Amino acid sequence: MDEGTVGGKIVTRVFSGIQPTGTPHIGNYFGALRNWAALQNDNECVYCVVDYHAITIEVDPTALRQASRNMVLDLIACGIDPQRSILFIQSAVPEHTELAWILGCVTSYGDLTRMTQFKDKSAGRKFISAGLFTYPILQAADILLYRAQGVPVGEDQVQHLELSRRIARRFNSRFGEFFPEPEPIVGKGARIMSLADPTIKMSKSAGEAHYIGVMEDEKSILKKIRSAVTD
Repeated sequence: MDEGTVGGKIVTRVFSGIQPTGTPHIGNYFGALRNWAALQNDNECVYCVVDYHAITIEVDPTALRQASRNMVLDLIACGIDPQRSILFIQSAVPEHTELAWILGCVTSYGDLTRMTQFKDKSAGRKFISAGLFTYPILQAADILLYRAQGVPVGEDQVQHLELSRRIARRFNSRFGEFFPEPEPIVGKGARIMSLADPTIKMSKSAGEAHYIGVMEDEKSILKKIRSAVTD
């Protein structure tokens, strides 16, 4: 992995993003955000609230703007330090979508049809947006725009990161070496399972009973734990 120096210290530039889909839950914290905070100690970190990724489904614009601001505050509360990391909202930087178009022109249709997340997320929907199909290209642009060398990933994002690496190689082959191929940073975070269905990962999309929010009040947490499915 290529590295740079900041203040004479060797560092890796790290990029990661999170959708503003409400307050993070403990699965987000132990699976990703705790690792994000730790990575600040020895790396140059760029963290982003990826609001463009949230509009592949219908959302209220006012609610999305507020949710994006709230997510920035939640990330700070979870240990992301704006004095040590770059923290911003994706739509404030138009170069993300500009680069996405350019990278889309070196990405094949076949690359996108192989994305298993598209198949999973589009299943059962009456309306499937083109944005959902091209989502991985914007994700690649998010990473490559900052020439990130490392990306914290969960097992469900490995395929998308591999596509980002493939796009970088193809771009470099056509136009000369420019983008580093980002390497996965596999954290030591725990895989937190759903409270209501321990066969699936904790997720807000599964419903209120399935997760504990990091900002949730004690009474609500105790109620959910008492009703959680156990062996």
